[in-house]
Amino acid sequence: MKPIISASELASESVGARPPVLLDVRWSLGGPPGRPAYESGHLPGAVYVDLDAELAGPPGAGGRHPLPDLDAFGAAMRRAGVSADTPVVVYDGGLGWGAARAWWLLRWTGHPDVRVLDGGLAAWPGELSSRTPAPEPGDFVPVPGAAGVLDADGAAALARSGLLLDARAAERYRGDVEPIDPVGGHIPGAVSAPTTENVAEDGRFLPVESLAARFAALGASDATAVAVYCGSGVSGAHEVLALELAGIRASLYAGSWSEWSTDPARPVAKGPDPQ
Repeated sequence: MKPIISASELASESVGARPPVLLDVRWSLGGPPGRPAYESGHLPGAVYVDLDAELAGPPGAGGRHPLPDLDAFGAAMRRAGVSADTPVVVYDGGLGWGAARAWWLLRWTGHPDVRVLDGGLAAWPGELSSRTPAPEPGDFVPVPGAAGVLDADGAAALARSGLLLDARAAERYRGDVEPIDPVGGHIPGAVSAPTTENVAEDGRFLPVESLAARFAALGASDATAVAVYCGSGVSGAHEVLALELAGIRASLYAGSWSEWSTDPARPVAKGPDPQ
């Protein structure tokens, strides 16, 4: 199943026999909470999901957005009306990172039918609602393992044996600046691949052919194991989605740089991409 859905496709499915559960995951790095924006207007029937509180565990040694407790995550999804046999569509304000985090978590924990609204809320042509719905509780029980996830040691090993993509901005990869984490630079052997280069100006993903050509130029192939990391495992999920659109399955180093950089024993590389 294609991991994204267009606004026109969503409009059609929403009035069909099996309307999807809609999750609003508006979030921005260092920005204001998404709930006030949700309350002022969202897709009709959409339930707000708090990325920091429901799609991540407490920040600490495991990074700024470590994987959530599975019982808590499952409870949040059931409260939102998510069941194992109902389609789910997630969206955010347009950047796609928050929606991709929810997509990745649901896919990792075994949900078979979850997609991201391509272009986010800005792509929706219909009216918005300020009504907070009260959906019937769902029955989804997360079981991890359906999608690849790496720890720090696994990411280091894959950087040597396969292709580890760094989804952050190029200046953070090089170590020119580091506005958030304690150390600038990147995991040795990782290749710079900013997430922002996977989408057009309107936030929609580039055509599949363009994405495939981009990742091939970065070294991805059928014979190569591929993984992604970013600052804290949010924008990296967006790059995993872009890779899947291009026909490439990739793992996510969930702790990402916010975990890696807290351990002074882990090596740090700086400077431009060696390729």
